[in-house]
Amino acid sequence: MTQDAQPKEEVTFDTFAQLDIRTGTIVEASPLKGARVPAYRLKVDFGPAIGIKQSSAQITDLYTPEGLIGEQVLGVVNFPPMHIAGWRSEVLVLGVYTEQGVVLIAPKQKTDNGMILG
Repeated sequence: MTQDAQPKEEVTFDTFAQLDIRTGTIVEASPLKGARVPAYRLKVDFGPAIGIKQSSAQITDLYTPEGLIGEQVLGVVNFPPMHIAGWRSEVLVLGVYTEQGVVLIAPKQKTDNGMILG
């Protein structure tokens, strides 16, 4: 996916508003063994209302597990869980595709975990 990709179909604001996108801090990261595409197992703290959630993220090109600890990210916390290589992924950590790999989306300034994108 690149910046040249065709725009997606228009949606209403109500459709966007159904997504619960929050800030979280990565507290654990390790390789996801058995994944078809190299990925990491992440545990992300989304604050007291959501808690710590697990995610699978294909971000191995630009990040190391050690370098991810303490990084703040944005994630969709209200998607149904998926099983990826035997790992229960409970949230979608957001990133953008570049020629070098996926770049994680993060707030420009540190915020409390669980803050809602809006």
